[in-house]
Amino acid sequence: QLYLEESGGGLVQPGGSLRLSCTASGFTLNYRNIAWFRQAPGKQREAVSCINNERGTTEYVDSVKGRFTISRDNAKNTVYLQMSSLKPEDSAVYYCAAMSLVFRRCPLSEHEYVYWGQGTQVTVSA
Repeated sequence: QLYLEESGGGLVQPGGSLRLSCTASGFTLNYRNIAWFRQAPGKQREAVSCINNERGTTEYVDSVKGRFTISRDNAKNTVYLQMSSLKPEDSAVYYCAAMSLVFRRCPLSEHEYVYWGQGTQVTVSA
């Protein structure tokens, strides 16, 4: 069975940090593009960041640049999203997703991703 599992979400105060993990079962994350998306209540799902898991190159949306860092540990078959300086507007369900192949520049379009996790809730509130 092939699936992705996110963990690490929770409640954090503004300005705080969280690290999300995305672990794959049944397949390897190597040689794929992996991405994080998020969806807040009443809003469309949006891209946050992605990584070319072969080269380690990354992309970020402007709203998280300088605050979030995506990284990988191929030995653990896991991708991380380190989130710092969190803001209330970062509150959302965060999803990781994997492509079936790798593009040189990982895309931030959800239509390219075929494997999805169930999501983990991140709430930023005082």
